[in-house]
Amino acid sequence: MAERGQLPHPAKRLCCRPGYGSGCRPGQRAGASGPGGGALCAGPSSAAAAAALGLLPLGKTQSPESLLDIAARKVAEKWPFQRVEERFERIPEPVQRRIVYWSFPRSEREICMYSSFNTGAEDPAAGPGGAAAPGGAMDAAAAAADENRLPFRRGIALLDGGCVDNVLQVGFHLSGTVTEPAMQSEPETVCNVAISFDRCKITSVTCSCGNKDIFYCAHVVALSLYRIRKPDQVKLHLPISETLFQMNRDQLQKFVQYLITVHHTEVLPTAQKLADEILSQNSEINQVHGALWMCIVLNPHCKLEQKSSWLKQLKKWNNVDVCPWEDGNHGNELPNLTNALPQGANANQDSSSRPHRTVFTRAIEACDLHWQDSHLQHIISSDLYTNYCYHDDTENLLFDSQGWPLWHEHVPTACARVDALRSHGYPREALRLAIAIVNTLRRQQQKQLEMFRAQKKELLHRGVTSITNLEGWVGHPLDPIGTLFGSLMEACRVDDDSFHGFSDFTENLGQCKSLEYQHLPAHKFLEEGESYLTLAVEVALIGLGQQRIMPDGLYAQEKVCRNEEQLISKLQEIELDDTLVKIFRKQAVFLLEGGPYSGLGEVIHRESVPMHTFAKYLFTSLLPHDAELAYKTALRAMRLLVLESTAPSGDLSRPHHIASVVPNRYPRWFTLSHIESQQCELASTMLTAAKGDVRRLETVLESIQKNIHSSSHIFKLAQDAFKIATLMDSLPDITLLKVSLELGLQVMRMTLSTLNWRRREMVRWLVTCATEVGVYALDSIMQNWFTLFTPTEATSIVATTVMSNSTIVRLHLDCHQQEKLASSARTLALQCAMKDPQNCALSALTLCEKDHIAFETAYQIVLDAATAGMSYSQLFTIARYMEHRGYPMRAYKLATLAMTHLNLSYNQDTHPAINDVLWACALSHSLGKNELAAIIPLVVKSVKCATVLSDILRRCTLTTPGMVGLHGRRNSGKLMSLDKAPLRQLLDATIGAYINTTHSRLTHISPRHYSEFIEFLSKARETFLMAHDGHIQFTQFIDNLKQIYKGKKKLMMLIMNAHLTISLQ
Repeated sequence: MAERGQLPHPAKRLCCRPGYGSGCRPGQRAGASGPGGGALCAGPSSAAAAAALGLLPLGKTQSPESLLDIAARKVAEKWPFQRVEERFERIPEPVQRRIVYWSFPRSEREICMYSSFNTGAEDPAAGPGGAAAPGGAMDAAAAAADENRLPFRRGIALLDGGCVDNVLQVGFHLSGTVTEPAMQSEPETVCNVAISFDRCKITSVTCSCGNKDIFYCAHVVALSLYRIRKPDQVKLHLPISETLFQMNRDQLQKFVQYLITVHHTEVLPTAQKLADEILSQNSEINQVHGALWMCIVLNPHCKLEQKSSWLKQLKKWNNVDVCPWEDGNHGNELPNLTNALPQGANANQDSSSRPHRTVFTRAIEACDLHWQDSHLQHIISSDLYTNYCYHDDTENLLFDSQGWPLWHEHVPTACARVDALRSHGYPREALRLAIAIVNTLRRQQQKQLEMFRAQKKELLHRGVTSITNLEGWVGHPLDPIGTLFGSLMEACRVDDDSFHGFSDFTENLGQCKSLEYQHLPAHKFLEEGESYLTLAVEVALIGLGQQRIMPDGLYAQEKVCRNEEQLISKLQEIELDDTLVKIFRKQAVFLLEGGPYSGLGEVIHRESVPMHTFAKYLFTSLLPHDAELAYKTALRAMRLLVLESTAPSGDLSRPHHIASVVPNRYPRWFTLSHIESQQCELASTMLTAAKGDVRRLETVLESIQKNIHSSSHIFKLAQDAFKIATLMDSLPDITLLKVSLELGLQVMRMTLSTLNWRRREMVRWLVTCATEVGVYALDSIMQNWFTLFTPTEATSIVATTVMSNSTIVRLHLDCHQQEKLASSARTLALQCAMKDPQNCALSALTLCEKDHIAFETAYQIVLDAATAGMSYSQLFTIARYMEHRGYPMRAYKLATLAMTHLNLSYNQDTHPAINDVLWACALSHSLGKNELAAIIPLVVKSVKCATVLSDILRRCTLTTPGMVGLHGRRNSGKLMSLDKAPLRQLLDATIGAYINTTHSRLTHISPRHYSEFIEFLSKARETFLMAHDGHIQFTQFIDNLKQIYKGKKKLMMLIMNAHLTISLQ
């Protein structure tokens, strides 16, 4: 028998068949069919693939996807739905439905991988070196049988057998029943399957079959494939959260009560358990600790063979090609949807050169850690482990100056040990290690401060710093600060009996600050007056204030923001007393003086995580106790160096504005929009607190103008300041109003040359704010309008509002003040008309009506601009305004100028300028024969449309020119003759227009337009007959048409019949 190669693993064969290659798009397969007759990877786009392969009937086409579906699919792949809801205030229901529809996985390859990866053993048929042993055919048959027993194969069989039923998708949750057919020894069983998913990835599965494996069972496979292959047959509802969100309190209570009543046997125990846990702040549901796999492999009593087994399994999972990355797979991140920054040439160099870490990498690395270190053993096992022989000559001392033990290790790893001890039932040991770590962090902080003070002069002179912490503690996958904080807070809970065995810990209880926490200070390794509570607060402040580089990727950056807010939220639950205020003061000073080691230091790296959220919490906490320190901290945190292109090189008077290295790199900060909003919140908090304090308001204003780069956020701050300054229950705060005005002026300057859809709202608000400040503010913005407004804004909004009666009444202006404001408004109007006559001339004329000199100046500006820059529509509008104001000759002058810019072709019989042309001719006719004679040549030159010309001709023949002349004087002249100028010229032009239009229409005429054309000829005949030889001309015209267009027999017959009928009349 010929030798054959080793057969691949059954699951690997299944997932590597044709159609599962890397070239296949998710949800598609190149062509092969599985044993059930169905295409193995049929998805929503499989029909298109089939058509491309010639599998659809000839002529069968697929309609293109709608833009909604394309956009929804991309959003569903990349965006968490929560982020979509946060970004957009209201999402239309059809859009939500399509996002939910496309959020389910479309790749059967992943279903196959997660359901069959670990099933079966290596192929026994293969001998050493890959050669087959005798009996290979039987082994091949056995391998095929093994393949059919795989959950993926069984799932396909269940699907093809019609065993999937009751499929329902509610939001991002899919449920259904899968019936397992009866076997010889087992009856038919119905399994309830539920699948949760997010961003085209399945996140969790449950099945009533009792499967305990980490891989999917056949029932999950069947339901998943049903949703992939038959998506339109699945009943889809929006997330239940949407329905719950629309309910009020009574409806929610009724909903829960009915749910429990209908399913009381299944739901009631779980509902009661969840209710108890949610109402208890200290329950497991409200506190999530650490990383699961780290805790497992760091079990202090884990045997070597257990750890080896775990390591093997973790590496196996780690090598799966679909294993999630620790940082959320930022290589396929969304584009920057916030205020996008340009990407530098080396923007992603650091991240691309680093190997990607999966969710199992840290656990694999932790398998090399052990607990045999004697110093570590002493720390976790004894409360009396001290050494008073202190020598401060090495970096990693085992004890501090007081003889207390220290633990020098990578901080997240050390905290993972604490988490592991807690998770495995060693709370006392975890607490001892946590205290040693915190004491180490405090000593490190002191050493860093001393180092910076020694190098401060040099660093401030250079104005740059290098990266100090590539790995931040807040937002870290292992959550080291959260672990330490949680361990220490547990130790000071009143209702926790697990720590009452520490006889040395329970003396001298401090004052209880809430129903849950107390100061429990008497530990041997704490300073006098300190407690677990103060230690927990201090380590949280140290972690939050750490200078750390913003990580790469949307997932990691969102986690930094989320963890920071969660930690601050926990701190806010603690009521501050004098002891805790001392901790806040101490840490605030440390952070301000910590240099490059602190996020609030004088010199920080340009890409450091901003401190706005943390500083806002510090500010509100310190303000009642130390206002100077509170403002100093908040003002230092206002900077956002990543948006600074350059920095002042020699300005050492403001060291907190010094830039850092890499000045030309613009990184991808996906959370920049959130960061800027937090910066705005910090500034708003300071403005509110500084009301009534002139010095502090000026300082905060200067910081806002220096550090905030978003016009929309500055505008929000200006509005906030205005609201605070004009509260109804108090007199307006003029200083805060001026701050509001200054911010508004900055917004005007920032948005003057850029497009902003809120610009008109901003301009109107600024005028309102200036009105509240006073008349001098209005006068100032009008005198400096060119730095703040466009000419159109200045005339149509600013000057018009200032000149309105409501403004005069609001300011209680006397005559002198009114005249001064009016003079400034007229000056502004004339300047704007000079700069932009097209858009500002009419407004300038309106504003200058009451001043003769100014009005004449504005009119001359219009005349000067009329020959070049102004359009006919603008000139007609101003001309009508002049007539309305009683200046008909000026209106006539402008109308003639407008006519020179106009051009109406033969087929533009519905052009909007027709009314203007008719009005201009009527105006000329009313002024007299000379004016009409002057405008008719302009009309003939500009208008080629026969119907318009005939309309003008008839109007001119109805009355005598100048019938109502100037000053109401009536003329007694006779009607104008059509045989003499100027009407003869107009008549000839009209007849010529009808002839040209007729030929143009006949060139492309269709039978359905014949009747309309006959009617047009009838109107033409009426115009022809106005001439003394018109009948002869029209007859010749018809004869010429018969000769030229004799091929259009039916039309010519209709024309002849119509012409004969007309001739007989």
